[in-house]
Amino acid sequence: MHSLGRQIVAEFYHCEEACLADSDYIAAVMQGAAEVAGATIVTQTFHEFSPHGVSGVVVIAESHLSIHTWPEHGYAAVDLFTCGDAVSPELAFDHLKTCLKAGQVSTMELRRGQLEMMAPTPAALAADDTVTPLRRAGSGPA
Repeated sequence: MHSLGRQIVAEFYHCEEACLADSDYIAAVMQGAAEVAGATIVTQTFHEFSPHGVSGVVVIAESHLSIHTWPEHGYAAVDLFTCGDAVSPELAFDHLKTCLKAGQVSTMELRRGQLEMMAPTPAALAADDTVTPLRRAGSGPA
């Protein structure tokens, strides 16, 4: 299956509470995940909640990495969305699992923008003369 992007939705359980509560640590770990994956960081923002928890996103040229933590439950929800083939969301996932000291994980991978589901655009037709547009019955010769 060919797609524009890949998205790993990950749940990290039994993480170290102190790690999940520290916004500076979470920011460094997420930046490290982007770097390990081979992504190009555009910007990042993180917010520490009171009494606890951190939410943040690293915007990458290839999409984004985001995290939401619940230190009191030892839990983090993570979204690793990458486009193209140059970035590895699996490497980002492995980095986060190690740094968050997750005892258990659950993941789901989605293929985003499945190319087989898209109709050829006029630009694609003009660029690729091997694509033959569909014609309605009775609309003339193909």
